Amino acid sequence: MKDIIVISTLVMLAVIVTHPAAASADSWQEKLLFSPTPAQLTMEESRDRIMIYEGLKDVQVAEAMDSQFDRIEHMMFTGTVVTDDQGEVLIDEETGNAVIEDDGC
Repeated sequence: MKDIIVISTLVMLAVIVTHPAAASADSWQEKLLFSPTPAQLTMEESRDRIMIYEGLKDVQVAEAMDSQFDRIEHMMFTGTVVTDDQGEVLIDEETGNAVIEDDGC
């Protein structure tokens, strides 16, 4: 069992090191996006703040557009990682890096 955990950790670390965009969306961003605290909501609304989310997968962005529609004006997405139909990160064959949407910036 211990060997399985070590191997899984090594595989996960290899993905993070070789494809940093695939792992750059920290869980704190997801928490703020999908489960905002009352303080976060107050800050967005009363202070007219925008949260910039960087490195999320396109499927996460699409889910946020549906489930957090009333907060869209307080969100900006950049460096969005493109996924295939199964939600797996697409890798550019020439560079070996994750495919990132062109956000026009």
